[in-house]
Amino acid sequence: MKLHRFLAGTLAMAIVLASCPEASAAEPIKTHVPSRPAGATDMVAFAAPAIDTVRVGFIGLGMRGPGAVERFTHIPGTKIMALCDIEKDRAEKCQDILTRQGLPKATVYGGKEDSWKALCDRDDIDLVYIATDWVHHAPMAKYAMEKGKHVAIEVPAAMSLDEIWDLIDTSERTRRHCMMLENCVYDSFELNTLNMAQQGLFGEVLHTEGAYIHNLEEFWPYYWNNWRMDFNQKHKGDIYATHGTGPACQLLDMHRGDRMTTLVAMDTKAVNGPAYIEKTTGKKPETFANGDHTMTIIKTANGKTMQIQHDVMTPRPYNRMYQLTGTKGFANKYPTEGYSFAPEQIAKDAVPDHENLNAHGFITDEQRKALTERYTHPIIKEVGEVAKKVGGHGGMDYIMDYRLVYCLRNGLPLDMDVYDMAEWCCLGPLGAISIDNGSAPVEVPDFTRGAWQKVKGYRHAYKK
Repeated sequence: MKLHRFLAGTLAMAIVLASCPEASAAEPIKTHVPSRPAGATDMVAFAAPAIDTVRVGFIGLGMRGPGAVERFTHIPGTKIMALCDIEKDRAEKCQDILTRQGLPKATVYGGKEDSWKALCDRDDIDLVYIATDWVHHAPMAKYAMEKGKHVAIEVPAAMSLDEIWDLIDTSERTRRHCMMLENCVYDSFELNTLNMAQQGLFGEVLHTEGAYIHNLEEFWPYYWNNWRMDFNQKHKGDIYATHGTGPACQLLDMHRGDRMTTLVAMDTKAVNGPAYIEKTTGKKPETFANGDHTMTIIKTANGKTMQIQHDVMTPRPYNRMYQLTGTKGFANKYPTEGYSFAPEQIAKDAVPDHENLNAHGFITDEQRKALTERYTHPIIKEVGEVAKKVGGHGGMDYIMDYRLVYCLRNGLPLDMDVYDMAEWCCLGPLGAISIDNGSAPVEVPDFTRGAWQKVKGYRHAYKK
């Protein structure tokens, strides 16, 4: 009798699942891939004509912009032409940076909501560098590309799927670079580990992890017009995924032989965000969309996985996670940097006493030092010491800007293209769809529209 009731219940459940597609986890929620505009082609491995002197205009000179202006004064082959901020005095103040370096003053724009358009309209600017609040990133970048400029956009470059596709279409149609300014891919540990992975030290890379875990409570008051907290209040999903996603995607060769296919996201309830608003305004918000902690899990076409986390609300120590799991080794950056390998994986001349290696713990500090010295990334060898002196998050900001200029001056593909921008930004809007549907799997669009296998393996470009 009990068996009969069990079989009957199982049959009933099967009927429910068959008649209710939403109840099945087999098929992800579909996403739309718009047709490529007529006459446009993909930007995979795209290289624009070389520019001898890169003439730059900066838009947004609040928290991040002035540091970028300072860094560009140390990069050979650049000329700062224009400075713009809605609060014009900020742009005027940046003239002091140029004066200290013995450089000519730039033209200043500002004071109005659309002052930045006059900067983009100029004929003597090659690159527009955008460091404004998030909601202005995509519209400014699109306008600049339409005016014939390459663009570099602070993270995240796009906040919705419509903005992502708009930037892709504009870049493909205008044949202008659209690079997102993701600095964390230039951290020395990330670059050296990427070099090791590309040399095969970890075997086949199967899984990567990344995060942006950074309690921003002390920073909230410094965001102009409260724009960052406002965005958290209105949107869910991983709205700031790129610091963790960028390094993870480079390790897995995204759209260079592999691509994201599906993601699942879930979040905690919102506690600290609403509490902060109530504490600072005296009024409890009626709604607050973004949970205190968000997790996204991604599957790739080649059977790899990623896990990305976002948490700017809780008092956790700063953590970008950065983990790599391969068939022959493991790498970890936070909270402790370390490598672990299968004993037979490392040659004697790479790591001392390699016979003592095992997969139950990290290699010793001495072994890690020897390994790092052997596999120091060429970019670190070239500009690592200069980067430390110039600064910017320990030097990775300088390397990011240096590499952008280096590639433009030498007519090379950029280290990060418009599809990197799309893939690293899509976790926000796609994650929101997943969360709104009970953490259902969601299809990740092929942002390259079929060109993701055109290049095999992620590599930085160098002049010959």
